Amino acid sequence: MTKIIAISNHKGGVGKTTSTVNIGSALALRGKRVLLVDLDPQANLSQSLGVKNPKITIYDNLRGNKSINIETIKDNLSLIPSSLDLSAAEFELNSEPGREYILGSILKNISNNFDYIIIDCPPSLGLLTVNALTASDQIIIPLQAEYLPLSGLERLNDIIEKVKDRLNPKLEIGGVLLTQYDPRKILNRDIAENVKEFFGEKLFKTTISSNIALAEAPSQGQDIFSYNESCKGASDYNDLCDELFEKGVA
Repeated sequence: MTKIIAISNHKGGVGKTTSTVNIGSALALRGKRVLLVDLDPQANLSQSLGVKNPKITIYDNLRGNKSINIETIKDNLSLIPSSLDLSAAEFELNSEPGREYILGSILKNISNNFDYIIIDCPPSLGLLTVNALTASDQIIIPLQAEYLPLSGLERLNDIIEKVKDRLNPKLEIGGVLLTQYDPRKILNRDIAENVKEFFGEKLFKTTISSNIALAEAPSQGQDIFSYNESCKGASDYNDLCDELFEKGVA
């Protein structure tokens, strides 16, 4: 049974794409067949994996092109790429019947080929993100351990509850992931306590440290395990993958 996981937060710069790449890669290294879906018009996920100027993207599929371009990244890891054209999708799809279910319908046709489908959502709560949540079993929320990213969590939680109530009853919050976390900083520890009060056991015990290798790997078109498997960033995402299995998210 394929599990579909959305990586979402409407705040930018919180580690959505980094987490999508490296959770997917950690699962692939464990022998799982993983498909990453770049649903962000900025196409950072595609670029981070060295895929540039693809002829067919997820935008084309949302607009009705049934020929799906699945790029092979490495063993067990594949990608449906994005492009800047996707920025027009919310406007163009707004009048489509069943517009919230379009992505789910696309993924349903290919899901049997994969153990996991992981969706990198845009930094917004618009139609693209709603499509991702409607298609998914779980949502993972990356959160930079700073005050401003924390302030929007209640709004995101409201959207998740509405999608669950109206569109996708099976949707669950798989967990909240603190990124760029430094336990030596009082603010970071305070943020962790606040998130724990709000989400309880949904807060992952694993945190992702500030790590230069995590910032460098995308410029080489690589995940962290291919770029530097011995660095702290790789260790953090390996630990997170173990926790995903422990919690039943993966």
